[in-house]
Amino acid sequence: MKIVSRNEELLRDALTCIPQSSRRTSLSSCNKLIRFEDISAAAFKIQCGVQKTPCMYSRLSKQYGMDIYLKKEFLQYTGSVKERGVLYLLTSLPQDQQRKGVIVALDSNFSMAVAYHASELHIPVFVIMSTSTSPARVKMCREYGAMVISYGTTAKDSQTHARRLAQENGYLYLEEEDSAVYLAGLGTVGLEVYEQVPKLDAVIFPAGGHCGLLAGSAAALKHLNPRISIIGVESESFPVLQQSLKAGHPTEDQACNNHNFYGDVSGLCFGSNSLQLTGKLVDKVVSVREEDILVSMLRLLECERATVDAEGAIGLAALVAGKLPELKGKRVAIVICSGNLELHLLQQCIARALTLDNRVCRFSLVLSDCPGDISKLLEVLAREEARVLDIKQERTFVTSELFTVEVTCTVETRDKIHTAQLRNALLERYPMAVWTER
Repeated sequence: MKIVSRNEELLRDALTCIPQSSRRTSLSSCNKLIRFEDISAAAFKIQCGVQKTPCMYSRLSKQYGMDIYLKKEFLQYTGSVKERGVLYLLTSLPQDQQRKGVIVALDSNFSMAVAYHASELHIPVFVIMSTSTSPARVKMCREYGAMVISYGTTAKDSQTHARRLAQENGYLYLEEEDSAVYLAGLGTVGLEVYEQVPKLDAVIFPAGGHCGLLAGSAAALKHLNPRISIIGVESESFPVLQQSLKAGHPTEDQACNNHNFYGDVSGLCFGSNSLQLTGKLVDKVVSVREEDILVSMLRLLECERATVDAEGAIGLAALVAGKLPELKGKRVAIVICSGNLELHLLQQCIARALTLDNRVCRFSLVLSDCPGDISKLLEVLAREEARVLDIKQERTFVTSELFTVEVTCTVETRDKIHTAQLRNALLERYPMAVWTER
């Protein structure tokens, strides 16, 4: 199988014909390869259905010593870049299939995008979700216009039921995969980034198992300028893409974490087409820790007022972790691809990130239970300009001498240096103070 593309040596023979697995019954375009012309056609066809999101210079540039431009794909209507591939996929379906309808399972950005765009195109759409799905996500899918059915206690139950309904009623069962049509839609991100930021040196994408955005955009960018460095970033906890590239075929990492914090970042590698495109066109794939992702989410919230999830923040996390020193002084674009973080997780993530960033700290000390001692402690904190978030006193279970009180205090500081100054000031006055390690 060949890649047809004008003057593009890097794309030539990037893929070979690989039959689709029998369990993937939704699409039959595995024998068609992505071309640059396909991506251009997708950009033209979906231009009225998705946002041309901004790619803006970031205030984080000075902090990390490079010109950083953020491609804000989380501003799409459903909060995800997946809309691009889904819209092009749906508009490419035969009219008789559009009349019959489509069906998806699982709580994912892909399913949300299908629910919204199928409804906008007046295609009947059914979403099967397990009973453990967040009520907020169920409500959102219904508001997009989909018929949502709760079935089963696990994702596997929902998928099985969706396939059965598709077979019985003639619906097209859709699941995220690396068909040429879907990759071409996702690849339009690369076209826009190239147009919006001149003289680019590198573009950073989220990777993980679902590397369609990385593969499709790499095809577009490398065609336009082979000198642009394409970098993928995935989690250290499940480096599915790096394992698959090393093995030469998609692998299923049994250690994948299904916690909804990670979303699509922790998904299984879903296609040989994307994998081979990635191996051919992507210059580097790095992995980052969960701590780096959380701090990246905090940076984006503070500096860009962008509330994103793990998939959206993982590209910046590579810079937070110092994994790309070669980009110092360069012009770099980062694709912020998703902002679908559930509210209860947002509070936990930000609180944890502040601790990891040495901005919230806790210490304990024992004072005599006399009037004025607590006031003197608060005077020290005020003098050091630390903001008290919480203070607790324990008298009953104190193991030291009688008539003493154990005080545990949680405070907010400006940064790591400020935290160190506060610690030194407290230890100078209270040598027995104990700091809680993060």
